[in-house]
Amino acid sequence: MDSLIDMPFATIDIQDECAVTDVPHINLERSKENERISKAQIKKRKKKQKDHQPNYFLSIPITNKEITRGIKVLQNAILQQDKQLAKAMISDGSFHITLLVMQLLNEEEVNIGIGALLELKPFIEEILQGRQLILPFQGIDTFGNQVGFVKLAEGDHIQPLLDIAEAAKRTFQEKGILAGEHRSFKPHLTFMKLSKAPWLRKKGVKKIDPELYENFISHRFGEEMVQRIDLCSMLKKKQSNGYYHCESSIVIGELESPSSTVLQRYRKDIPSWPRGDKNGGEPDDAELVRLSKRLVENAVLKAVQQYLEETQNKSKPGDGSSVKTQEADRNGNDSDNNRK
Repeated sequence: MDSLIDMPFATIDIQDECAVTDVPHINLERSKENERISKAQIKKRKKKQKDHQPNYFLSIPITNKEITRGIKVLQNAILQQDKQLAKAMISDGSFHITLLVMQLLNEEEVNIGIGALLELKPFIEEILQGRQLILPFQGIDTFGNQVGFVKLAEGDHIQPLLDIAEAAKRTFQEKGILAGEHRSFKPHLTFMKLSKAPWLRKKGVKKIDPELYENFISHRFGEEMVQRIDLCSMLKKKQSNGYYHCESSIVIGELESPSSTVLQRYRKDIPSWPRGDKNGGEPDDAELVRLSKRLVENAVLKAVQQYLEETQNKSKPGDGSSVKTQEADRNGNDSDNNRK
């Protein structure tokens, strides 16, 4: 014992250093810390998702009445089997194909998006090479039994549509716009989404039952000739016809726009052709639209003026037509007197 007293650790309280401490207390503290970290991570993840939440999209509107009527028949057939799905249906006028989704946070970014859409047009014309893009729709499918959509039939139209979607993604991203999704582009025409009515889950409706649309599995809905692409808002108030608020559009499938046709027709009548820039380049799109409107208005005014002048000339005294009219009136009066 005497020798042990001389050891360095002899005066240390062994029980204090090596005794088992309050394990539940440590685990509780550790659990609280893990929970705090987990909540912070979830909050950060949600904020990141919100920061990247898309609020605009490129839309190909569905305008063929045959297709929209067919979808309404489909929706009504489903509602006859389950009326509570009414709120999950896509409203009439909103049918479209989404080419690209993006996030535009302010007016400046919206204007950049409009510019990107205008720049996309020549790429689309290069892809189509003067051909019309016709999209046939046939059959029904779902995304995880949560989103019901009309399928795009297979065919030669698929590749140019994919090429246009890729060109749109590239064009918008090159402008610094947060656009595109991680999953690959799958063209589809949505007719119902359970997420539109989240309260359905509380009523036990957690998926779209395939039996609801089994009679339409191979149904041909019709063909859509793609005529324009719109830059639309997901959040702004929809138009009176049910379609989304549209910031800008481009017309496709035409070799020459109506504005350009009008301008080419009347260009010789313009003494000093305005230039789009100080270096004497061609006018920009906004200037083309403004000029075409002015020229059309002038043409209409000229036509109205000409019509009024011709009408006035016909009613002038001494005019041959006027004399003939007066003679006809006299003859008519004489015959009336004879009948009396």
